[in-house]
Amino acid sequence: MLKLSRSEETTADETVALTTWDGRGAVRLFESEPQVGALLMERLDPTRSLRGLDLWPAAQVAGELVRRLAVPAPPGLRSLSELADVMAEHLQRRQRALGDPVPRAWLDAARSLAADLGGRDHHVLIHADLHYGNVLAGEREPWLAVDPRAVRGHPEFSVPELMWTRADDQALDSDNAVHRLLRTLVEAGDLEADAAHGWIVARCVDYWLWGLEKGLTIDPVRCERVLTALLS
Repeated sequence: MLKLSRSEETTADETVALTTWDGRGAVRLFESEPQVGALLMERLDPTRSLRGLDLWPAAQVAGELVRRLAVPAPPGLRSLSELADVMAEHLQRRQRALGDPVPRAWLDAARSLAADLGGRDHHVLIHADLHYGNVLAGEREPWLAVDPRAVRGHPEFSVPELMWTRADDQALDSDNAVHRLLRTLVEAGDLEADAAHGWIVARCVDYWLWGLEKGLTIDPVRCERVLTALLS
């Protein structure tokens, strides 16, 4: 399968990540030419992703992949501390520009948690865009991650997208079910529960504001749903 991208930097980071994983939990990379944005990879089934699997088995698979992909980071990747610093610095300005849509207590918690968690730098490669649609069915392995946004940090950063991207799933019919989803991801990935919870708060607020900035209507509601269950 040939993937073409307009961004040389994105292709270069993806090349580094996929080369490091070498097919272990992720799509296998055969060749790359970052200067033209080209990646040649093994063919997976684009019609079958974890979005099509029932939530609980999908969360189990995703949590296991979070842990499996958390390997020693190669040099040269952006650090999670850099991303967290930008997040903490700009959340308040973005909130005001949008008319203060996020409850004040949640915004303050997000800023504090981003600053705190971002300071705990880990030398681990993580897939920073690991949602259910980025895990496809394969032949070599049942499920493989694709389209990585490579960052050096800690694996709990990957949990929030796995919470909000299916926050309107019928299986999440109560706040208890949202807590169950978090426990499932944490236990499957052998993750730190407090760090996962903290990144969910920080990233849900960040993505809520980003969604409003981009004119999205569904994702901000999903983020609010997750935060309501975890913080109310």
